[in-house]
Formats: sequence, structure tokens, C-alpha cells
Amino acid sequence: MATIMVVEDDPVISQVVCEFLKEHGHQAIPVFDGKAALEIFPTEDFALIILDIMIPSLSGIEVLKQLRKTSSVPVLMLTAMDDEYTQLISFNHMISDYVIKPFSPIILMKRIENILRDKAPSAVCSIGSVSIHADEGVVYDGEQEVKLTKKEYDILLFLMKRKGQVVSREHLTMSIWGYDDVYSRVLDNHMKNLRKKLPSLPLRTIVGRGYQIEEGNA
Repeated sequence: MATIMVVEDDPVISQVVCEFLKEHGHQAIPVFDGKAALEIFPTEDFALIILDIMIPSLSGIEVLKQLRKTSSVPVLMLTAMDDEYTQLISFNHMISDYVIKPFSPIILMKRIENILRDKAPSAVCSIGSVSIHADEGVVYDGEQEVKLTKKEYDILLFLMKRKGQVVSREHLTMSIWGYDDVYSRVLDNHMKNLRKKLPSLPLRTIVGRGYQIEEGNA
């Protein structure tokens, strides 16, 4: 099951898309304006965002630009705008697909399934000698199993899935704890413990920006 955000201000279209997603076993979270989409995004591990362009508060293009500052989450543009310029802007910001309204819900689901299949994470996420076997919930450094707390495991998995990206403290705490005002020393202690337990992990602190697992060490 994938968690998918549906950013669409037309309640009928939103309901149709969400119902089709649910029928195919996915969790659909409807959002009706651009500002709300950016506020909700850090609270879930979204597998895909379906994004209309003409939405209130912030346009879909602006939402896409903001998302790409911190995330490579797959985005499918679902819009009535069929001009070449808008499509080029969208693809330049690394969207996965562009669907023009009116659309066939069946064909839309096929496109969604293609995106999810292409982006499906491996059961084993690794970098350097450190690997997470997500199916088992186990972490190894080489052949040695490493015991982590639940929060340490969640933080490590979250960062390893985003290797090469700089993840802000706020994004990290919102995603792991569900709110972004976690006492700073709590997160610092978890990071300290991860570095101690996994000394080979290429985990960097980017001053003023957040944390990064360096992709070049994969």
C-alpha cells in the first residue's frame, strides 16, 4: 500500500481519484490548496503526489518548486493546462508524468502503478558497509548486526532513503515525531548514538541546513 497525496481543489475530481486509489489498496490523502500541501507533506512518507496546477493559495508549479528543494518524491501533474510551456516547466522540475484533464481514471491508475513500480524501494537499503533490511527491521554494519532503538532506526531509514539530500532538522523531527518542536538535544543525542554505533556511516551535519548521508559512499 502506498500513501498518496491528491492535491486537487475540485471536490468531484478529488473524490473520484481518491476512491480509485483506495479501490487499488492505496491510502489517499486529499488536499485542496497548495499551502496545505506543503504543510502536510512532511507529516507522512508519501510515495507519490498527484498535483493540479490551478489550485488556491499556491499554484501547483510553485508547490512543485518548493518540494524539489528538499525532496525527490514522485509527482504526477493532473491538470487541464495542455500548453507546451507549462508541460516543459513541469518536466524541468523532474515530474514523473503529466496527465491532461479530462482523463480516464483507469488509464490514470495505470500511470500511477507505473510510477510506483519504477520508484519501489529495495527491501535492502545500503550505503557503504551499512545496510537496512527493511523487511526484517534489522541493521547491519558489514556482517555484524547493530542494535538500534526504534527512533534511531526510523531516523536512519528516513535519511538513507534520501541519501545525497540535505534533510532539515524540522523536516526530520516532523517526520519522525510528528511535530517539529522536539527539544534540540533529543535529536542531537540520537545522531550522536547513530554515529557511535555506526562509525562507518557517512552521516554529515550541514551547519544551518540539517543532515545528509553522502551518496558517494554507496
